[in-house]
Amino acid sequence: MATRVTQSRTSGGGVVAAQNEPYARRWWALIVLCLAMMIISLDNTILNVALPTLVRDLHASTSQLQWMVDAYTLVFAGLLLTAGSIGDRFGRKKALIGGLFVFGAFSALSSFSRSADQLIGARALMGIGGALIFPTTLSILTNIFPPKERVRAIGIWSGVAGIAIPLGPVVGGWMLEHFHWGSVFLINVPIAAVAILASLILIPVSKDAKAKPLDPLGAILSIAALGTLLYGIIEAPTRGWGNAETLGLIAAGLVLLGVFVLWERRTTYPMLNMSLFKNARFSAASISVTLVFFGLMGSMFFLTQYMQFVLGYSTLQAGAAMIPVAFGVSVGAPVSSKLTERFGAKLLVTIGMLVTTVSMLILTQATTHSGYIIIGATLLVGGLGMGLAMTPATDSIMGAVPKDNAGAGSAVNDTTRQFGGALGVAILGSLLSTTYTSKMTPVLDKLPAALHSVAQSSVGGALAVAHQLGGPTGNTLAVTAKSAFVHGMTLTAVAASGFTFLGAIIALLFLPARGLEAEEMMAEGESEELDEVSEREAARAREFETAPSVGD
Repeated sequence: MATRVTQSRTSGGGVVAAQNEPYARRWWALIVLCLAMMIISLDNTILNVALPTLVRDLHASTSQLQWMVDAYTLVFAGLLLTAGSIGDRFGRKKALIGGLFVFGAFSALSSFSRSADQLIGARALMGIGGALIFPTTLSILTNIFPPKERVRAIGIWSGVAGIAIPLGPVVGGWMLEHFHWGSVFLINVPIAAVAILASLILIPVSKDAKAKPLDPLGAILSIAALGTLLYGIIEAPTRGWGNAETLGLIAAGLVLLGVFVLWERRTTYPMLNMSLFKNARFSAASISVTLVFFGLMGSMFFLTQYMQFVLGYSTLQAGAAMIPVAFGVSVGAPVSSKLTERFGAKLLVTIGMLVTTVSMLILTQATTHSGYIIIGATLLVGGLGMGLAMTPATDSIMGAVPKDNAGAGSAVNDTTRQFGGALGVAILGSLLSTTYTSKMTPVLDKLPAALHSVAQSSVGGALAVAHQLGGPTGNTLAVTAKSAFVHGMTLTAVAASGFTFLGAIIALLFLPARGLEAEEMMAEGESEELDEVSEREAARAREFETAPSVGD
């Protein structure tokens, strides 16, 4: 069973995790961990609504807009494994506070950027803070909660992460209507400050008790591998999947990833224990997490475009329209934590993935004139499926990792999320773009050469050209562009449903029904039950032996 902790005071006055009893203020600490994690999740989506404003105020090009979003994701995902290992080695509380400070400082720098390139650089540095914060929150949670409460705590943690996804566009849209564009970054500063102060008071000290040396070469290889691979994937929709540079980057990333695996298997003190992947529970749960984020993040990428370009929603309306996914997650995550204790992770992850698959299939019914019912149903069902699947999957990953290596395990969990989301946006976005272009070809050939590439680049570009042309020609182009986009979105939703269905099959076939800790607790419960039965039988026997006979 997992080690339980309590609090004690060090000579320096800090709170340190100790053995035997659960940490007394663990539920208060969970609030702090959720607050720290929320600003990371918000930042993944809040920038999207500010992109049109940045074009006007910073004169950003399309490529620069892409890198404002991707620079953060690239650094964040590339550093996760390293950051998780640093937290295990030097202390998770220190890593959390350091990450919050870095994130807050460079959020402030982002808000006062005077050029697009400055903002890209500041966003990349924010990724360092995010990489320190995200795995640390989950590893601290794993260390302060006993196994019977951990699933419930992870359910709350997952629910807050899910709620933050649609909350970003809503908050960002409202702030842009009332304040300067820099406010979408500046809002992180007071939240980070509050989280730092609360962490100093409520978060216990914990780290790897064995204090293994760091693995600097492993860290460099992991950053290089994930960074190169993600860079190639992110650039693929722009450069083309068959482009030599795209294929070269992806191939180089895969080769570096292979070298990283070989090094981690050979080195005495690996940053990531590769033997963890021999555990069916760990591997199946990791794949499920990757695929659920692949489907959901990929579908949200084209769903926001559908609402704004095809249905004509404003930025704030599109952000508000995402609220049902938060409701679905907030219902699914806590329900999942309770049901997992009763039915096990296998069933809940499988059901959650199947529910997510259904949400993708609902989206295939969208048309150029659909009402909000299809969008709302897609988001609500998708959020519910995500909430049902993520809590037991996350608990399966963390339950398979020794508590001293919780930071590395948490980093794997978070890397699968980021990697799955990046893959979803890149692959599904590329499929959408290819389908859209093929449907637009007959109309594009009739346009002047100067407007051809603009209308071909995206549905937004086509609508801008249609507005410029006006008249019957412009109207025909607009109708065709919207129809082509919806056709591509339908095929993309089908592809996304295939990936999430694959995740359900993997969970059903390879994820154990219950984790080792749950089986141990059940075994202990059965043993205690048998002991009670034996004691009752012994008592009855003694009563029978001492009872007076009928003849006495």
